[in-house]
Amino acid sequence: MSFRNWLLSNYPNPRIDGQFGLLHIISLLFIVAFIVTSTILLRKTSEKTKRKVVFVLAGIILFFEIARRVINLCKTTDYGINNILKILLPRPGCAISCWLVIIAVIVNKKYFYNFTSIIGILCGLIFFIYPGTGYNNEYILFENAYSIITHTLFFTVSICFITYKFTDFKYKTMWKELICLVTLIVYVFLEIYVLKIEPDPFYFMPGNDVQKIVGFEYNLYLPCYIVFAIIFVNLFYFIPHLKNKKAHKLD
Repeated sequence: MSFRNWLLSNYPNPRIDGQFGLLHIISLLFIVAFIVTSTILLRKTSEKTKRKVVFVLAGIILFFEIARRVINLCKTTDYGINNILKILLPRPGCAISCWLVIIAVIVNKKYFYNFTSIIGILCGLIFFIYPGTGYNNEYILFENAYSIITHTLFFTVSICFITYKFTDFKYKTMWKELICLVTLIVYVFLEIYVLKIEPDPFYFMPGNDVQKIVGFEYNLYLPCYIVFAIIFVNLFYFIPHLKNKKAHKLD
């Protein structure tokens, strides 16, 4: 295999069942070890120091996001607007999470850290419970490395935003995150119905992979999906709210 074959990911790469194989487990161990270790080591440092850490991680994500787009632009022979948008824009939920992490580090606002953590943790959990890319080939070509590294990093950073205390989940300011969520929903529907570059970024359309795994009919799957999303998002606000109420009672 030449470096060109590796970089362009055009070397024959048989599919395997790599879920919970050695590489998958190493990724999970890295995520846990980095979050725990860095949180302990940085607990008494300034916010500026913590931001440097997440800035470096976001920078690595950005490098891979740009590199993949440049490589795919070099590989393609279709320069139609639809295909160019498909290459350039973040399409699946995990790719969107990568860019949310990058933007959050630049924007440096608590509401955006809140929003990014929620989306990033949700997408990271879904991916690492049953990864559909990255680990499922015999060889780790660039596409595989891109998938493994970016998923590992955006999930790690999304949790670190919370453990580094960049987030502040409050019901009274939740409207800011809801505006971000509405904007994301609009973007997702543009992807599906207008730009037609991604059929189902967040696994809510009929016949998606998650629906197949859980085995529900769509008329049951969609209500369960909505209820789960509402409960999941609320947990980020309800737990701190409960802690604050208990703290006030003790005072």
